[in-house]
Amino acid sequence: MNKPQRYIAHFDLDSFFVSVEVLNNPALKDKPVIVGGSRERGVVAACSYAARKFGVHSAMAMKKAMQLCPQAILVRGTRGEYSRFSRWVTEIIAAKAPLFEKASIDEFYIDLTGMDKYFDPYQWTIDLRQEIIDKTQLPISFGLSSNKLVSKIATDEAKPNGYIFIQPGRERDFLAPLPVNKIPGVGESTFITLKEMGIKYIGDITKKSADEMEKKLGKWGADLWQKAHGIHHGEVHSYHEAKSISTENTFETNTADVEFLLSELVRMTERVGYELRQDEKLAGCIAVKIRYPNFDTTSRQTTINYTLRDDELIFAAKDLFHKLYKKGQPVRLLGVRLSELTNHAVQASLFDDGEKKNNLYKAIDDVKNKFGKTFLQKGRTVRKEKE
Repeated sequence: MNKPQRYIAHFDLDSFFVSVEVLNNPALKDKPVIVGGSRERGVVAACSYAARKFGVHSAMAMKKAMQLCPQAILVRGTRGEYSRFSRWVTEIIAAKAPLFEKASIDEFYIDLTGMDKYFDPYQWTIDLRQEIIDKTQLPISFGLSSNKLVSKIATDEAKPNGYIFIQPGRERDFLAPLPVNKIPGVGESTFITLKEMGIKYIGDITKKSADEMEKKLGKWGADLWQKAHGIHHGEVHSYHEAKSISTENTFETNTADVEFLLSELVRMTERVGYELRQDEKLAGCIAVKIRYPNFDTTSRQTTINYTLRDDELIFAAKDLFHKLYKKGQPVRLLGVRLSELTNHAVQASLFDDGEKKNNLYKAIDDVKNKFGKTFLQKGRTVRKEKE
């Protein structure tokens, strides 16, 4: 029995942060806008197409960006709004798509395989895009093809605010004339090596043998050879696959010591934060659970800006605890849960000192991975030994 033809759509909200800012302030439309942190130490989180014409791009140091485009309008960013719009688009897609993956705060894959028995996948995708635009007013592009890789590359070619369908069997022809660094994962180092091999366009790779590519670049070379031929077997992973990360602790002795309870709350939040980063996820919701000696259990949750940072998670957890805890009552169990998980979006954490913070957490996690999760703890979580 023949396998059904695969159809994978890739959606990407165009200059997402900038688009949200323009919706909230229409005077920014068509202007060179940069969303990010401070002029001296910040990093570009996103920029408008007008700013890109000057060579500005995301993840660039703000200082350099302002040198390239001194007339740019700098917006510090309203992260809560980005989370809100991201959830809105997610809800629209979830209501229609049979299977979708939220790859980041502004990027989605939809598996339409088998739907061609009932209607045209291309028209269905066009209609969904239009619904998103009509409801949110956000520009969004998509690529549709037989696999995730080609669809993602097609989306980049469709921008801004457009769409492309690569017919099954036409993947290699579509890729051939594109620069080789259009393939995700081809960084500056690999790009230089490929140029030294006489490879400038994706089609140049197809003129080499798989063995030749592997000999020069190892397994990555063989993988590149397959990608250049439009071959990619990555699956669309359901957005609901990873529902939550949680931890809880039942105390040996019931306690009403608030300082102790808060130190435990911080410790547990750090633990789930660590697991979140190991899974390369962001959390959009946090919950705290308290159980009393009579087994009366209460919990409270709140939506948060998508994050992976302990300090932001701890702030939200402590706020929930103070709203939830019955003063003076001993506690039997305490728990913390992170939910609304989505894949790690680098651009979601590029504001202000975001890069510095992220490097700090990476260093902390590296130490924990080497010496154990409890090797580093916040001062508050380390209880003093009795003298």
